Amino acid sequence: MSLKMEYENGAELGSLLKILPPVEFCCVYGSTLHPNNSDKSSMVDYVLGVLDPQQWHSENLKMNHDHYASWMVHLGGAKLITKVADGVGVGVHFNPFVSWKDKMFKYGVVRMDDLIQDISKWERFYLSGRLQKPVHILVDNFEIGNLNSVNLRAATSAALLFLPPKFTEEDLFAKICSLSYMGDLRMFFAEDRNKVKKIVQGQFNLFREMYKPFLEEHATKDLLRLSSSADHQLNISQDCHLSAASSLVSSLPPRVRSEMGMKLGEKKKLDESGRVIREVVFSSREEVANCLRKLVSHRVMVSSARQAVAGFLTVGAVHGVRYLANKMHKAWKSWT
Repeated sequence: MSLKMEYENGAELGSLLKILPPVEFCCVYGSTLHPNNSDKSSMVDYVLGVLDPQQWHSENLKMNHDHYASWMVHLGGAKLITKVADGVGVGVHFNPFVSWKDKMFKYGVVRMDDLIQDISKWERFYLSGRLQKPVHILVDNFEIGNLNSVNLRAATSAALLFLPPKFTEEDLFAKICSLSYMGDLRMFFAEDRNKVKKIVQGQFNLFREMYKPFLEEHATKDLLRLSSSADHQLNISQDCHLSAASSLVSSLPPRVRSEMGMKLGEKKKLDESGRVIREVVFSSREEVANCLRKLVSHRVMVSSARQAVAGFLTVGAVHGVRYLANKMHKAWKSWT
């Protein structure tokens, strides 16, 4: 589900693609999309989806070998780059601090199949978490924008399970945004403690556009009641009965539901089409919310740790220290 937004710097955002091999998917994410972002020195962040990462890196090494850590280029080239991304990381190779036309870029390259699996099944809850926040899609040959609606619906349901009976629109967006930071080890020392708040407040209207269809969908099912407030935000109240919680759980990815069923128990039932489906059994809303929290936190913790190690290997010592120093500086400023 892509945001139908026109950015004044749209041509500028896509400029880097002119010097890279063709991609099947490309989106920009992060502070670049902040309407009031005046920091021209901030890095522009990309996710690039390709069919064959090794082949793509092989082509890119011929065009832009300086984007990669020199030791990887000399020791193994595209094959080593892909092996580290898949074997150590979570299938994504990042090239940060790429300078082009007086701007700094970072781009992550992922196999299209891995991207689709993460969005639809929360396999690793890495790129799916990024795509739960506002992004600006520049290339979309596989209709990832439409497929992402499954991811956004699941994120909405997960966030609702963690929220109290009454809350605001901003509370909901903050809870959705925080899903991908649950268990992230960087949040303890290398991330701004106010990061979620800044993301939501800085991109509030983009969040509203992304999640409006799912709020209306839940309201139609009588799971939510929506009312306007004086500050033009929605006040939201939700049905907290077990039947409502069960409906929310049913919107989570099948793999997640299966793991919840193994921990809490499950029963078989027939759906409207006569198929046998498995339903998670729980005795309270708190029980199912805690189970989901543990599952999401574990996924995020493992993925963030693996990607951090892969990042240090692939960007080299100088860029690795530089990137971590920038992150820690922001984190310390937020704590002091």
